[in-house]
Amino acid sequence: MKQGIHPENYRLVAFKDMSNEDVFLTKSTAKTKETIEVDGTEYPLVKLEISRTSHPYYTGQTKLLDTAGRIDKFKNKYSKFKKK
Repeated sequence: MKQGIHPENYRLVAFKDMSNEDVFLTKSTAKTKETIEVDGTEYPLVKLEISRTSHPYYTGQTKLLDTAGRIDKFKNKYSKFKKK
């Protein structure tokens, strides 16, 4: 790796998929205040809602993940067009 082309905080970071508790390590400059211990070593922690281990495209499974209330927003938005 060439010297001086990466930021100073380029380090191993643990990413945790909160939907299935999967943890994987990769290099990143992501800022975080939390840490996690993996195999006896402490790493900065970044929490994810969805990753390659839980995304339906990669797993081949269809699952409803409505963290932002998208269904309720849709129903409220189009409720004025409801037939009486």
